[in-house]
Amino acid sequence: MSKINILIVGASGRMGQTLIQEIAADKELALVAAIDHKSSEKLGRDAGEALGIPTGVKIDHDIAKVISSADVLIDFTRPEASLAYLKLCEAHQVKYVIGTTGFSDQEKKMILDASKTIPIVFAPNMSVGVNLLISLVEKATQLLKDDFDIEIIEAHHRHKIDAPSGTALRLGEAVAKASGRDLKKDAQYERYGNTGERLLVFQRFAVATL
Repeated sequence: MSKINILIVGASGRMGQTLIQEIAADKELALVAAIDHKSSEKLGRDAGEALGIPTGVKIDHDIAKVISSADVLIDFTRPEASLAYLKLCEAHQVKYVIGTTGFSDQEKKMILDASKTIPIVFAPNMSVGVNLLISLVEKATQLLKDDFDIEIIEAHHRHKIDAPSGTALRLGEAVAKASGRDLKKDAQYERYGNTGERLLVFQRFAVATL
């Protein structure tokens, strides 16, 4: 059986390195390209060097020259970069896995429209446990909505740029759907948008109250 050819963008980041490690360990997958931004210090180095796993694939910044070699592009970067990758995937009929968060409603619609021409997996959190939690939250809300206020609280490392996280917003959407409310109109946020990195290593904050 032929392997699935994978292109990783954001290859030197935390998630990019984790994905490269997982691909190297899976006999059904092959890393064919690893992309990072032009200013990355990792350009020209083996994509698995920091992991101690030689891949034979060097980190590059020119995605246009390698996109056609991929069956699937996996992306956990930033919305502005993801939208550019979306267009490339459409043009080259490459399947697209998006774990990026922080998209506007209009940008989410662009992704939805693109999914009519290419297969797309788009989720704010890829964890099985978190997706199970979303389902449980929806069911709990149906039972408790008339007697309880619902507040979502999360904590992140200081490098987290967007707030609330995609996971927290997805939980908020589940609560709103189950209680017949509109998250945009009814939620009260403590932090919202691309607020940049925080000075504190960890900060606990209320994401939304419904």
